[in-house]
Amino acid sequence: QVQLVESGGGLVQPGGSLRLSCAVSGGTLDYYAIGWFRQAPGKEREGVSCISRSDGTPYYANSVKGRFTISRDNAKNTVFLQMNSLKPEDTAIYSCAARAGACTVVGGRFGSWGQGTQVTVSS
Repeated sequence: QVQLVESGGGLVQPGGSLRLSCAVSGGTLDYYAIGWFRQAPGKEREGVSCISRSDGTPYYANSVKGRFTISRDNAKNTVFLQMNSLKPEDTAIYSCAARAGACTVVGGRFGSWGQGTQVTVSS
């Protein structure tokens, strides 16, 4: 069973940056697509970004395109989400998830999830 652990969340001012990490164990990144999802209080879960298992192709939600960058380090079995130009509306719990298939924005198709990390964007 693949396990995922997120880190890197915190409090940042609008316009600032954070880098989230998702450490994967029990499986390799060439077998699992890794997605980042976020959920703000009172809102539905949103697919933010995903990196494909085959060639590392990145995918982004329109709301973060141009500001967020997903990447991976196969040697460390870790996926990163670099978040720049953060806005108050980016405030949410961010979770990474693994899927033995293609990237998708549908969270229900991911079988393994991390515990989540809080990102708060506020002055």
